[in-house]
Amino acid sequence: MLGEFELIRHYFAAAACARSGGEVVLGIGDDCALLQLPPGEQLAVSTDTLVAGVHFPDGCDPFLLGQRALAVATSDLAAMAAAPIGFTLALTLPSADPLWLGEFARGLDEMALACSMRLLGGDTTCGPLCLTVTVFGRVPAGQALTRHGARPGDLLCVGGVLGEGAAALPLVLGEQKAEPAVAEHLLARYWSPEPQLALGEALRGRASAALDISDGLLADCGHIARASGVRLVVEQSRLPLSPAAVALLGTAEAERCALAGGDDYLLAFTLPPAELPALLEAGWPLWPIGRVEAGQGVALVDTAGDEIRVTAHGYTHFG
Repeated sequence: MLGEFELIRHYFAAAACARSGGEVVLGIGDDCALLQLPPGEQLAVSTDTLVAGVHFPDGCDPFLLGQRALAVATSDLAAMAAAPIGFTLALTLPSADPLWLGEFARGLDEMALACSMRLLGGDTTCGPLCLTVTVFGRVPAGQALTRHGARPGDLLCVGGVLGEGAAALPLVLGEQKAEPAVAEHLLARYWSPEPQLALGEALRGRASAALDISDGLLADCGHIARASGVRLVVEQSRLPLSPAAVALLGTAEAERCALAGGDDYLLAFTLPPAELPALLEAGWPLWPIGRVEAGQGVALVDTAGDEIRVTAHGYTHFG
């Protein structure tokens, strides 16, 4: 049976993503990692925990889980306009299953290379399956995007079609079937989300506030509204719905997924209108879906401007 340190050396320390380089002076294998940031840059740090039976189904494919675990954590760096550096992994396992570990490490390594992330270290323990990923990035001092800069008159934008992660959940849980093309597209969005790192960097000095959509568009926009002391207005007719989600669930349920489903891991941000044309001309995937007003909270409105009553805004662990 593999011990803790043999497990780390065999499955993680030997991975391509565990090599030192760039800002990583010393990576996995010591008591601490050592990072060296260029002058004038700040360190961005975020932690995500994924628990079996809560964030992913028991018995899921470990290769896909390795990809998803790192992608959803790295999305937080994109939201802050931070360039990726690396991550640590705290892994709690019910047993040291070589087949499971090999596939999990392979998925983790593939996503790390796709996101230019290096494995810096972490911990392994025995217990119910749980993954904690801490990500590190760098951003020029004073240029990080936060949630508190939105101003009345700004546009509210998103970085892609909404609702695909939530629409995939019935497929992930085996509750529903779909045409192969639809199923493959939605499952890829759920298991291998692509953190919008390049878009985040492109928004430096342009966007006034930003975050990534993890718990649902309305719920997450509420964080910007609260931090900025403004009201965000979402226009129902401008929501970019997923054709695959509509094909699987119908328009009404696809819209619910877009508004409150979560698991999109796309950026939602506020933007002065003057900044929009240059970003669109450069080819960035931007969808203006509303506006920022004086006031508080988040409102969904119809084409006449009347507010639509919404009963579900997004996911909460203790709601």
